[in-house]
Order: sequence, then C-alpha cells, then structure tokens
Amino acid sequence: MASEKLNEALNMQLKEELKSAYLYWAMAADFEAKNQKGFAGWFKAQAGEEMIHVMKIYGFLYERLSKAELPALEKPQASWSSPLEAFEAALKHEKFITGCIHSLYKQAKDLGDYAGEVFLQWFVNEQVEEEANADEVVQKLQTLGNQPMALYLLDKELGARKPPFSLQG
Repeated sequence: MASEKLNEALNMQLKEELKSAYLYWAMAADFEAKNQKGFAGWFKAQAGEEMIHVMKIYGFLYERLSKAELPALEKPQASWSSPLEAFEAALKHEKFITGCIHSLYKQAKDLGDYAGEVFLQWFVNEQVEEEANADEVVQKLQTLGNQPMALYLLDKELGARKPPFSLQG
C-alpha cells in the first residue's frame, strides 16, 4: 500500500536531487569560467545523473497516484578556490544525500511500504557509486597537489566522462 507519509518524504528528496543538480551545474560553470573544461564536463555529467534521479522520483510519485511538488531552489555557491575544494564539497554533498536516501529507505521499511522500499533500493546502490566516483577524484587531487601539469592531465582525463544524455540543444 502506498504511504502518503513516504510520498511526502519523496517530494522532499525530489528537492534534494534538484539542489544536487543545481550545485553541480554551478561547479561546472565555475570550471568553464576558469577554462578547465574537463572538470566542467565531469560536473555537467554529474548534474545529468542528478536529473535522472529527479525523473525517477517524479515518475514513481505519479505511478503511486501522488503528485510531484517542485520547490524553489536557493542559489548555490558560485565558485571554489581549487578543484580539490570543489570535489571535496561534492563528496561531502553525496554523503549527505546518502544519509537522506538511507532515511527514506528506513521509513519505507518501517511503514511496510514494499514498493517504496524496492524503489529506494536502486538509490541505495546508486549512492555507493556516487560517493566512490567523487572520492576517486578527491584522492587523485590530494595525490597530485597543485602541480599544473598533473592538474592539466587530470582535467583532460575527467573531460572524457560522458553525460548520461545529450546536453546539446
């Protein structure tokens, strides 16, 4: 049975996923402005991933005969002092989102909302990947330090990440 309480919580998570996409677009914009196109591309792809999460929740709410509520979003931070600072912020944010997903999953389980529990299992698994991806870049940046050539090569490497869907008009 669909739980109205879980549907409300899913709408709150919808906002968190939109905020995630907005944050990653802000990070991409900062790196674009600094002509670090690879870092920008990584964050554009990450923003695309977050929009997939938004659409999954949006669709699930309507499958449950509920309604998606689209909130106003606060302006995200606009710049970061270094790639390391940005990726550390991204990792911290992904850990926050993991906590949100775990809370939702527990709520579904406690409410006996089996469909919600099964749906949220995908997000539990997805967050393992999200944290690992951000952590991998943080570790590389910590190892490389501020060596210009090393940062150039990492920027080039990260630029090879493909977005989950075309971002071209």
